[in-house]
Amino acid sequence: MNPFNALLGESPEFQAVIRSSQIAAATDVTLLLLGESGTGKEMLARGVHQSSGRAGRAFVAINCAALPESLAESELFGHRKGAFTGAVADNPGYIRSAHGGTLFLDEVGELPLSVQTKLLRFLESGECQSLGSSETRHSDVRLIAATHRDLRAQVEAGAFREDLYYRIHVVPLELPSLRHRTGDVTRLVSHFITEMAEKHGVDAPSFNRSAMARLAEYRWPGNVRELRNLCERMVILLSGQDIGVDNLPAEIAQPSPQGHIFDLPASGISLDQLEQQMISQALDRSEGNCSKAARLLGLTRDTLLYRIKKYAISA
Repeated sequence: MNPFNALLGESPEFQAVIRSSQIAAATDVTLLLLGESGTGKEMLARGVHQSSGRAGRAFVAINCAALPESLAESELFGHRKGAFTGAVADNPGYIRSAHGGTLFLDEVGELPLSVQTKLLRFLESGECQSLGSSETRHSDVRLIAATHRDLRAQVEAGAFREDLYYRIHVVPLELPSLRHRTGDVTRLVSHFITEMAEKHGVDAPSFNRSAMARLAEYRWPGNVRELRNLCERMVILLSGQDIGVDNLPAEIAQPSPQGHIFDLPASGISLDQLEQQMISQALDRSEGNCSKAARLLGLTRDTLLYRIKKYAISA
């Protein structure tokens, strides 16, 4: 079975990332997964691990945002008994636990600067030292990091080490938001409804045409995770029923009172030309600062740089 089959979606935007991930999985290169919360970064990391030569070894996933700052170093690198108050036993740490396998650092931008320094040393030498120990040990670990933040902006703000940024920014892969995945909402709804009905042992409901149109128009700030949760709710509360617009949550059922951000002229437009103009305006307003321009456009800095290169725009 292809480990990437769990990542559902047929849109060109999504499949391009999957193809790049399959190529990268054949190597031990460090990956940086970018994208909004709920786009499936951990699932992609697992797919890469399961398609790699490390598939039979450990996959250790850590949410860096959930690590208490005072314990982040000992959790990652381990500690000896008595190294600090509360250290009642030896702890090998997540890095040593992942030896031979893959270490997935989700929300890597949340790591304290002091831990970033030690992580950089580990990535460059493969050596790590537990708190309270004078012994240095080598760990063979493939790193996959992920973030929904603009790390380049954090570097400029002094919140993330520049040398670590370049060390993990070897092969960046950006998962598109669900609203940018052409046609995938309909495909995912069908899959999730069937999956959840089987899971809970009930009859699957069905969305009528109007309800499905609202799902396709919605911006999905929580991305695939939000869509999956909605489908499970509908399966439980409306099993076997026909779901209409009135059954949807208010934020989906009611169009935004703000109306369209942009009104399409009757004569049509060139989408590429519009995108070029928006990028140029953002760069002008930010005085050439790509991180600020990316924030104005709702993009990551890496995506903006890719599009600047694509259109040969002078930054």
